[in-house]
Amino acid sequence: MAEKSTAAKSAQIKSHLGTPTDLGADAVRDVSAGLKELLADVFALYIKTKNFHWHMSGRHFTEYHELLDAQSDQIFAMTDPLAERARKIGGTTLHSVGEIARLKRIPDNDAEYVTPEDMLAELREDNLSLTRSLRAVHAVCDEGNDVATASLIENWIDETERRTWFLFESTRPAPGANS
Repeated sequence: MAEKSTAAKSAQIKSHLGTPTDLGADAVRDVSAGLKELLADVFALYIKTKNFHWHMSGRHFTEYHELLDAQSDQIFAMTDPLAERARKIGGTTLHSVGEIARLKRIPDNDAEYVTPEDMLAELREDNLSLTRSLRAVHAVCDEGNDVATASLIENWIDETERRTWFLFESTRPAPGANS
């Protein structure tokens, strides 16, 4: 049997998964692609935050362990709304761990040991990176007049900035301490 053309495959997917929307086809394509990359980053950040939560040690163990547990819960809470938003507008979302690995921009950390301060600093930078990515997809939403997705993203930007702030403050030296 002959391979279906890309156009035929796209038409078949649209007939099975397409959701009616008043957004233009370009907006659906571009916003969905942005959401898919964000979702991959969110999963990567979730796993890294849990990794550091599980491997936390030291004199601030309880404080940092609880901070990272709360942050990982907040990050995971983004996953379903991200995926469902792509579907609501007629797009598709992630299909596999392999797709997450291909699309994510948050780097892994497989080190056997990372100091608590380095964990928090790395997560701070990862959250800053996620904020930049969220803002970029927000701009795509603005271009495509997708105010609902933009509204969700605005809340996630605020949450991500709060996580960044807490991670920053947790790594600041005590007043008068030598760096």
